[in-house]
Amino acid sequence: MSDTTFPDVLVFDVNETLLDITALSPLFSRVFGDESVLREWFAQLVLYSQTMTLSQRYTPFGALGVGALKMVADIHRVRLADDDIDELKSRMAEMPAHPDVAPALERLKQAGFRLVTLTNSPAGASPTPLEKAGISEAFEQHFSVDSVKQFKPAPATYQHVAEQLEVELGDMCMIACHVWDTIGAQAAGMQGALLTRPHNAVLPAENVPTPDFIAAELMTLADQLIAAREA
Repeated sequence: MSDTTFPDVLVFDVNETLLDITALSPLFSRVFGDESVLREWFAQLVLYSQTMTLSQRYTPFGALGVGALKMVADIHRVRLADDDIDELKSRMAEMPAHPDVAPALERLKQAGFRLVTLTNSPAGASPTPLEKAGISEAFEQHFSVDSVKQFKPAPATYQHVAEQLEVELGDMCMIACHVWDTIGAQAAGMQGALLTRPHNAVLPAENVPTPDFIAAELMTLADQLIAAREA
């Protein structure tokens, strides 16, 4: 850990960190004949969301997701039907929480942490994906990058959360299974906690900040955060 005082506010990424994107696998298996194309699509979606921000442009994450699916289909020479697009949208709205999420959130709340979310996805009408997954009420507030029209890891996304909560960036810790998210948060002045779900790991390179906390399971990560705070 980089500081002796641990932040009170835990900021959670949503897609893949809390919600299981493998719920989309049947679509990719059916359309492409290979469910691993899901990872290719998701990587393209993240890449081009960040590209849009660097280019000072903005398109909502869901629209980029549809565009990325069409792009990947063109790359693989696969013909998409309107029903395929509809299925992507419906599956993205129905992703379940990972099994370790609910008990870990309850443990962190009981320990006195403030819990909020920060997602690249725009805020939607109720019931939201987090409500459908049964974990929305665990959080004090939900934030979307749509408010600043920039995607993570742009500094403005993390700064917006701090401003809305009326806390300093140093009072917050970003919890994500994407190291690009913890890098952005740490560069902005937050602490970073990396959840190494499958397909995610630390980036060992010069000047890349190592996350303050690293764990493969959210309950293990919760134990680390609680121990650090009590210390």
